[in-house]
Amino acid sequence: MGLPHNTKGLIILNTGNGKGKTTAALGMVMRAYGHGQRVCVVQFIKKATDRWGEVKVAKQLGIEWHALGRGFCRVGPDSQRDKEASQAGWALCQEKIASDTYDMILLDEFTFPLHFGWLDTEAVIRWLAEHKPARLHLIITGRYAPPALIEFADLVTEMVEVKHPYQRGISGQPGVEY
Repeated sequence: MGLPHNTKGLIILNTGNGKGKTTAALGMVMRAYGHGQRVCVVQFIKKATDRWGEVKVAKQLGIEWHALGRGFCRVGPDSQRDKEASQAGWALCQEKIASDTYDMILLDEFTFPLHFGWLDTEAVIRWLAEHKPARLHLIITGRYAPPALIEFADLVTEMVEVKHPYQRGISGQPGVEY
């Protein structure tokens, strides 16, 4: 089915310290998939062996899903492996984006490799400006979005943490946190 030919593909950015960036993006992925659109999810931090609820349902539905990370990451002695994983993930994203096969692609937690300097923000923006198909909706999530990415995006939502159960010692809940 796909998108109508007059669709303006948006670059959508969900950022900020509050909960819900990926959850909101996955809502758009589900909505697009329900409209018969071709969707793809690429996760930059979560591991391929993780079995979060969203991964389970995506597999049941047949949604293309790539988890390329190594789990929680930070700049430090082991960050070279995270950098390499991010660069490999970006190469896969470039392939998926340039293929003009999809109507929507989610780059989950993509702001982390930009924030940590594992990928060059300006180079990513230049590449997207030159190669993203005009009808493709591209969703990017993650904390610490670089100002240049915020400027480049068409739609930016900042999630603000007002209150979180972790603050009261309540651990993550299935269906809410994962």
